[in-house]
Amino acid sequence: MLRFIAFVLTCLGGLNWLMIGTLQYDFVAGIFGTQANVFSRIIYFIIGIASMYILIVTIFNKGRLKLFGYKKKKPKHEEVEDF
Repeated sequence: MLRFIAFVLTCLGGLNWLMIGTLQYDFVAGIFGTQANVFSRIIYFIIGIASMYILIVTIFNKGRLKLFGYKKKKPKHEEVEDF
């Protein structure tokens, strides 16, 4: 679940940078007033940490990023009949 949250935060940060590059509008700073506002800086920090987490997890998993942990299916035990 942590990977999914970090992935979503990283995507939101990427969308914010897309808006900065194309529209010259910073969405986070628009919500909180300025980029220098404490709340804006906290949001930037959280998105940065999420991005670093995604990067490190992807490097350690050799380029694979699993957002959800898939549970291994337990093998079905065959019923043994008593003779």
